[in-house]
Amino acid sequence: MTGALVAGGWGLFAGAALLVGAAVGTLVRVPPRLIALVMAFGSGVLMAAVSFELIAEAYERSGMVPVVTGAVGGAAVYSGANALLARRGARHRKRSGEEQPSESEEPGSGNAIALGALLDGVPESVVIGTSLLGGGHLGVATVGAVFISNLPEGLASAAGMRDAGRSRRYVFALWGGIAVISGLAALAGYALLGGASAAVMATITAVAGGAILAMIADTMIPEAYGRVHLLTGLTTVAGFLSAFALAHL
Repeated sequence: MTGALVAGGWGLFAGAALLVGAAVGTLVRVPPRLIALVMAFGSGVLMAAVSFELIAEAYERSGMVPVVTGAVGGAAVYSGANALLARRGARHRKRSGEEQPSESEEPGSGNAIALGALLDGVPESVVIGTSLLGGGHLGVATVGAVFISNLPEGLASAAGMRDAGRSRRYVFALWGGIAVISGLAALAGYALLGGASAAVMATITAVAGGAILAMIADTMIPEAYGRVHLLTGLTTVAGFLSAFALAHL
């Protein structure tokens, strides 16, 4: 039980970055270019975590087949769900400008944005929980990557929601709820998968890795590039190298 609570606590910690970012995005007008730079940096951090802690770990546990099937499956499920939510008004859920539709412009778009936030956050949180199974050590780079990437996501989305006319109560309730669900997802990952085989664990880890990579490509990098253009690549590499260095301390 203690291990599950620890896992849930770390998931809540990583998810709380969404709430911190949302508070800043709602209360302060942060320059969109700064948000984009942080988004690019967070993309690089997440790429490093996926490469060196998720995909590499899955390969070491059970070889190439679970890695390929899991990653492709995770990317396909994420992309399909993301496309469906985009049609219902969540296409620009991570945009900080005026791209997000209001409820009057597109009824139900608020719910779609909330579901999109869940789609983005749950795979990351499950991985945080499963990383502690079997006496494993929590991946500092993974938690740091999720936390750092959640900050600009909450900031950009909340700024976009503000410009779309959504209330502060809505914004804080949404991101506070997602933070709590992130903690519960990490707890569930630890509690429900303790008896899983190495192949199953490798596949689940790869699924999360594939979903996260698809999320980076579909939502985070386009938001960054749309604002800072050629600085996106350099900033993304800086984030990647920072996470790589953190993982090897």
